[in-house]
Amino acid sequence: MTEPAQACTHDLTCGPGQAALLFTASLCFCNMEEDTPKMRVIRVGTRKSQLARIQTDSVVATLKALYPGLQFEIIAMSTTGDKILDTALSKIGEKSLFTKELEHALERNEVDLVVHSLKDLPTVLPPGFTIGAVCKRESPYDAVVFHPKFVGKTLETLPEKSVVGTSSLRRAAQLQRKFPHLEFKSIRGNLNTRLQKLDELQEFSAIILAAAGLQRMGWQNRVGQILHPEECMYAVGQGALGVEVRAKDQDILDLVGVLHDPETLLRCIAERSFLRQLEGGCSVPVAVHTAIKDGQLYLTGGVWSLNGAETMQDTMQTTIHVPVQHEDGPEDDPQLVGITARNIPRQPQLAAENLGISLATLLLNKGARNILDVARQLNEAH
Repeated sequence: MTEPAQACTHDLTCGPGQAALLFTASLCFCNMEEDTPKMRVIRVGTRKSQLARIQTDSVVATLKALYPGLQFEIIAMSTTGDKILDTALSKIGEKSLFTKELEHALERNEVDLVVHSLKDLPTVLPPGFTIGAVCKRESPYDAVVFHPKFVGKTLETLPEKSVVGTSSLRRAAQLQRKFPHLEFKSIRGNLNTRLQKLDELQEFSAIILAAAGLQRMGWQNRVGQILHPEECMYAVGQGALGVEVRAKDQDILDLVGVLHDPETLLRCIAERSFLRQLEGGCSVPVAVHTAIKDGQLYLTGGVWSLNGAETMQDTMQTTIHVPVQHEDGPEDDPQLVGITARNIPRQPQLAAENLGISLATLLLNKGARNILDVARQLNEAH
């Protein structure tokens, strides 16, 4: 008769760090007769798009390097946002356009973790879920890709009434204000689809995309212009990847926690806190810019009317120490703006959260609420 499986005590090579070693050991079981380790398969959920797969593959590759004894299985699925392609994102009225189906799979224990673009994750997650890792950020900026006949141009030098495609109210509002000679029109689809529409149709002179997505796809050669914050501030969390897990699954939280990039984490906590305090989302134009320099975390945030005519922006900063992982030992405190980072000291996280709250409160006190309310109403009416 076969004995029940027991925790395996074999020495395991698990990459750098005792945490990886202990974690892999905790997921290793052996049959007492055969004394053969049997590894748990970690199931990773993702969207089906090529970009989503590239992003997920990069996270899984890092995890494999850290935990070479574990196996990983990638499970791809379509989300609401992938299926509804004839309506602007801001019109659909669904907060979890690109996450809901993946969270259902998490809830049903069909996957153990999900890799998202952090900007797709709401600042308040459904009960039972948390962001267990915020990975090192790629460029957060927006990029302009031009129709082949306009290569070499910039937004400023495009002809009068040129049509620029973007699915983002945030981009359209800022760029209408900056480049009033241009017209902005919604364009939907994954990166491949949008580039195809740009190249094959004569409808758009250029389209605006996240620079990080183009970089990850290996399409840097298509970037004709990078939009810096003075031209177009970026979306909350843009350029960063978030790994969502079940909040009570301590094994998986421990597994992915080593992926936290401290600087990206603190910047994104401040950005998400700002957005949450404003009660913003994809249905209103809200944008940010963050930086850490000389122990200071700087947050610039703004809100715009739909046409960009009205805007309110400001900048605040707070003293912050960018921590080294495990510096203060594990933390058992609850998540902040949907993020759990027990292996990062708590004080800098709280300072980042308070910075976002303070800046949002400042703008609200100056009248930002009216701009946002009108923008939301106009967006719903059209």
